Amino acid sequence: MLESVERRVEQFVGSLNEHDIARVIKKIPAGKRLRARLMLEIAGSSKSVIDTAAIVEMIHAASLLHDDVIDDADTRRGVASVNALYGSKSAIMIGDVLYSKAFYELVAVDKFVAQVVSNAVVQLSIGERKDVVMGEQFCTDKDAYLEMIYQKTAALIEAASEAAAILANKDREIYRVYGRNLGVAFQMIDDILDIVSDTETLGKPALNDFVEGKTTLPYIYLYEELESMEKEKLKSMHRRALSVSEQQWILSKFKEHKIIEKAKEEAFTLINEAIGLMQKAGEKGLEKIALKMVDRSF
Repeated sequence: MLESVERRVEQFVGSLNEHDIARVIKKIPAGKRLRARLMLEIAGSSKSVIDTAAIVEMIHAASLLHDDVIDDADTRRGVASVNALYGSKSAIMIGDVLYSKAFYELVAVDKFVAQVVSNAVVQLSIGERKDVVMGEQFCTDKDAYLEMIYQKTAALIEAASEAAAILANKDREIYRVYGRNLGVAFQMIDDILDIVSDTETLGKPALNDFVEGKTTLPYIYLYEELESMEKEKLKSMHRRALSVSEQQWILSKFKEHKIIEKAKEEAFTLINEAIGLMQKAGEKGLEKIALKMVDRSF
């Protein structure tokens, strides 16, 4: 069924009759297609579901193009990013094309589905901005971090789940909560993997988030555990290239205070709540998807 979503994306892009743009879009790594997988698992493979899943994946791809420009990222999932290959201006404009085409096609879908998905894009854009603003200084506010990752990452996953439930005439509320929990936990695990994974597996340098200015949940928890002088030391390393000894110091402190375990526990709490909802709904496939999102290496 995922192949049907891929073909629909190609058809949507192909209908633009812009072969150069289509060629560049093919350079965007497909990734896990989590949002499409959720929709297909919840609602099956009717035309409306396939179309909406393709639209959601186009929106996600557009957000990645813009995100890589914002982060000055040279790679995306281990391969050269579009902005590295064709320049930031092209990446931004092609992202705009994908957003615009997605909204054009969204108009033909159910009104309530369109509202859910379009609102998620608003949240995504606000979350992107918050991520940039928060990166200007070391963040110690866990609530601000959680709100930002909900908007930047979880909102679109939440919308995909809720939209699928609407199309399948299922209880949209429990699927919305499932998607939100899954999305927040997904980002938490991504943030943890930035610390514990090697460069080859992750497709980017370890501790790269901290160097870029992102203060993720493990760093917030670590800051809370450190003594006064150590707090200042950690803050002084924020948003700059780290020496090997500085990297080793941060990693040793994570280990000393069992920070990674604490952050993982929070992600698993969200996942267990999501699994509980799906067990009540008899959704075995969605249970498996939830577990795979936290039990992964990239």
